[in-house]
Amino acid sequence: MEQTAVCIVDEHGKALWRGKCASTPEAIAAVVHAKAPHVVRIGLESGPLSIWHWHELTKLGLPVICLDARHAKATLSLQMNKTDPNDALGLTQIVRTGWYREVTVKSLDSQVVRSFLTSRARLVEIRVDLTNQIRGVLKPFGLVAGKGGGQPFIDRVRTLVADGPLEDVVAALLIALQAVSRQIGMLTRRLMALARQDPAARRLMTAPGVGALAALAYISVIDAPERFSKSSSVGAYLGLTPRRYQSGEIDRSGRISKCGDPLLRTYLFEAAGMILNRVSRWSPIKAWGTRLARKVGGKKAMVAVARKLSVILHRMWRDGTDFRWSNKAGLPA
Repeated sequence: MEQTAVCIVDEHGKALWRGKCASTPEAIAAVVHAKAPHVVRIGLESGPLSIWHWHELTKLGLPVICLDARHAKATLSLQMNKTDPNDALGLTQIVRTGWYREVTVKSLDSQVVRSFLTSRARLVEIRVDLTNQIRGVLKPFGLVAGKGGGQPFIDRVRTLVADGPLEDVVAALLIALQAVSRQIGMLTRRLMALARQDPAARRLMTAPGVGALAALAYISVIDAPERFSKSSSVGAYLGLTPRRYQSGEIDRSGRISKCGDPLLRTYLFEAAGMILNRVSRWSPIKAWGTRLARKVGGKKAMVAVARKLSVILHRMWRDGTDFRWSNKAGLPA
């Protein structure tokens, strides 16, 4: 966070300069201009500061690329000694030889939406934890709050602990629960407003099961639909395709890779469940998923529908078309 290791090599891989500088774009750019005025390529490993560094260095006119940290780690693991200067040298050699996988750095607007979505998701997790904590505090005393949440849950809990020894501790948890719920509502309203203002989000929301959160998550992760020449590549990018291991006579497929963004994958899985179980209107994707569920089971069918939905959403976004529904005629009951 405070210092960044920098290594500069020539076209033959010989180190011309190695050192450290402050972890700010201005300091890094100053070192590059001073030590490598004719720089051809700058490699930056993906990480917490990579988005900031990439955008600022690009504004300064430097030819910077962002490297996939997982891909770089596989190469750097060959080194005996793990140090920041050695990692900088290793990254430099990766960039020089061209054996790297470039990461597309998302726009700052997408990153802002992403911050709203991840913060809301984290607060939802905290709300669930607080609710479970309250239930756990009550159970040893034979107090059961019942199912459900929200204000009815809070009222039931207050009634159960009124004038009892648990009143103070439960009151503190309830205050925290209410505060978190208010902030979740605030972020949700802000995200809904963003979805209404975004033409792409409104278009994606014409697909069954896709709400404002799923649409915004999809847009913030994909960022630019032209990144993918084939819509079918989106499923693999989001980790919704099976892993494969092939070596010699062994050739097997495993579970889905689960690479990519887990929050968007969760939203797509939930949307698939809505399509198969809640949406009554028929569509080609619902018919396909229904047939598949009869063969492989509901959960696997939901994963497959989520993958197909990610492909359809990309094509809708890229072509600028709304979701095309179908009548029930000719489709399975």
